[in-house]
Amino acid sequence: MKNSSCIIGFLFCLFFIGCSDDPNVMLESMASEVKMPPPTAARKQYLLDSAAAYYTNWINKAGFSGQYLLAKNGVIIYSRAAGSAKRETNEDMTLETPMHVASISKVATALAVLRLVDQGKIALNQKVSHYLPKFPFKEITVKMLLNHRSGLPYYGYFADANTDRKTVLNNEDIIRLMIKFNIKLNSKPGTHFAYCNTNYAMLALIVEKVTKQPFPKAMQALIFTPLDMKSSTIATSKTQYDEFCRNYDQNGMWNGFTYLDAIYGDKNLYTTARDLVKMDRATYVDSFLSDSLRTQMFKGYSYEHPGTRNYGLGIRLKEKKGKDTFFFHTGWWHGNTGLYCSLRQDTICIIALSNNMNKRVYNLGPLLKACGNYVVNDEE
Repeated sequence: MKNSSCIIGFLFCLFFIGCSDDPNVMLESMASEVKMPPPTAARKQYLLDSAAAYYTNWINKAGFSGQYLLAKNGVIIYSRAAGSAKRETNEDMTLETPMHVASISKVATALAVLRLVDQGKIALNQKVSHYLPKFPFKEITVKMLLNHRSGLPYYGYFADANTDRKTVLNNEDIIRLMIKFNIKLNSKPGTHFAYCNTNYAMLALIVEKVTKQPFPKAMQALIFTPLDMKSSTIATSKTQYDEFCRNYDQNGMWNGFTYLDAIYGDKNLYTTARDLVKMDRATYVDSFLSDSLRTQMFKGYSYEHPGTRNYGLGIRLKEKKGKDTFFFHTGWWHGNTGLYCSLRQDTICIIALSNNMNKRVYNLGPLLKACGNYVVNDEE
């Protein structure tokens, strides 16, 4: 299943992009400059048939509403959009409709942080309090936030317990609540993995601190503009939430704006499957992310317990001896569910996004086996 020439071709970019010290200077677009060989006709047809069968037989069932695609070497082989972006106004879902991708946002946030590490503006092993002086836990590092080994509790729990649940909170409010109510860590930092959205809300604040820009503008400069992700933005307000693609629960009801919906970094990325392919493609390119940091991003950090599951820097993974590592990230917030897969040994990207609480998007099943030698089920 492997094609070494494709992988080698992925790693070269003939256009060098300089990193400006001025955070207001947008990086030059690189999406069209990534050089990669197209898939062979036979491989393309095989992947197209596999992706189409998976969509027909699995994804496009029970009223699927969202976007789905498979890309090889940065080339989209198969893509579909179905359902409704806004049922209230009869707006159809299209491949150009920006969708809330929930925790898939963490991949983009991690890449922004790592790009700033490449620029010398952030150090992975530096204490978070170096960048955020009011942050109350002095032993936690930036890397511990990225790989979920900080021990921080989920902000939703202590916000529910200590606020009126009506006043809209922002990222700064999380630190304020931790201090005011003397919130405790769930575990000693660096001792074990515990997935927690608070980590990525803090990373967004660090990005703001070092770039001296609001997080949405920093993400535009670091990620969206250089990759020509024209359909991508970070939402921060109820107005945006109401205007953008909506999400629906299992009963078909719209999940309205809540007091936690202005917090970003862990979520609030609105994008398309096509834009996510551009982001995935860039992770192979040294001018976007250095080889050293790419290696650190795509490796596991938590081996306290046996099993196939692990977490890198902003990416989930399944790994087992004799299998190629499966890199991915899921998303789930309100009615938004999604799966982003980066099959790096075969340079394949698969994305499935839904805005109507469709858990089918999490199960790749036979499609993953058709793409390469990857772990599909934990018991394999």
